[in-house]
Amino acid sequence: MTIDDAPRDALRGGPRELLRWVATGAAVSRADLSRLSGLSPSTVSQRVEALISQGLLEEAGAGRSRGGRRPRQLAVPTGSAVVGAIDLGAHHARVGALDLSGRVVQARTLPVRIEDGPEAVLGALLAEVATLVGGDPAAGDGVVTGGSAPGALRGVGIGIPGPVQHSTGRIVSPSRMPGWNGFDVAAFCASRVDVPVVVDNDANLMALGAHRTAHSELDHAVYIKAGTGIGSGVISSGRLHRGAQGSAGDISHCRVVADPAPPCTCGNAGCLEAVASGAALVTALREQGVPVSDLTGVIRLIDDGDRQATALARQAGRAVGEILAVVVNFFNPQVVAIGGRLADCEPLLASMRATLYERCLPLATQTLLIERVAAGQDVGITGAAHLVIDHVVAAA
Repeated sequence: MTIDDAPRDALRGGPRELLRWVATGAAVSRADLSRLSGLSPSTVSQRVEALISQGLLEEAGAGRSRGGRRPRQLAVPTGSAVVGAIDLGAHHARVGALDLSGRVVQARTLPVRIEDGPEAVLGALLAEVATLVGGDPAAGDGVVTGGSAPGALRGVGIGIPGPVQHSTGRIVSPSRMPGWNGFDVAAFCASRVDVPVVVDNDANLMALGAHRTAHSELDHAVYIKAGTGIGSGVISSGRLHRGAQGSAGDISHCRVVADPAPPCTCGNAGCLEAVASGAALVTALREQGVPVSDLTGVIRLIDDGDRQATALARQAGRAVGEILAVVVNFFNPQVVAIGGRLADCEPLLASMRATLYERCLPLATQTLLIERVAAGQDVGITGAAHLVIDHVVAAA
């Protein structure tokens, strides 16, 4: 069993949790860590020394004395961009360099053409990571080398807007990524960098970033990413739940009752993505004679109070709510949060919330939080960075 697969209780006092307590300020000394974990001081000290030797923790001076020797304070090294992160979307990519606490040091949004293919798209984004972390893209393969020294790149995390077999990093039958099916993202990127590369679905990384940022105290949560497409990530027992092959949380191709049932890119009809995604709203408005070219135009119409666009947004919210009602009744999460470009669409959000309360059991919604993802545009790269940090800690 790997650290990612271990139950939450088994991780209490593990290296990853010790690091998280220091990163969040919950602990500043070995004594604090011993108190929080319930582990003996000698065990905590041994694990802390291992993290320090790997450059994942550092001693930052002496703390306040409580009658004995002043304890040595602990801190996560910050300021140095040591984790590269890529959050790939259908038309844009957010690329960032983050420190070991998960804080964004630098980030940029770049236009991409997903149809240019994986080699061209990923090669350009890796070169951008190299620039952000202080490497020289012209010297070698485009990304700085790794190591445990301060400021050295420790790993790269990548979010893909399609189904990803997490254990291999391979893309499986993406509906909106021509030329990407079967592509081994992890192997391609690993051949160009000498640090670990971890790959996951973009909705999973949004879920991980949002959970670590805003809801780390909650055990069960569902995060929806609603933009050009629709996906979701699931947090169960405090960790990201991927299922057997990595497809857990993929609500995009769940069937919604719709008449007529619009065709979906997966080959079926009436899928949630074909009814309620940003791409579906663009298509529906065009069919009604409204000249709109992309999701930005749809959102502008909704903000301006356009009757047709607002009605479609409400329909989309109901469709999302119907699928989520099944998820909420089955899984009983503590929070449902929606992110992505459609998260700021108030008619969609209000309709989704009303449908959830209408269709869910009272016990399931009694204390349920329904809200927007508050982490902003960096939530995806934050999740990618935490995925890398967890991998590095597990290896250490």
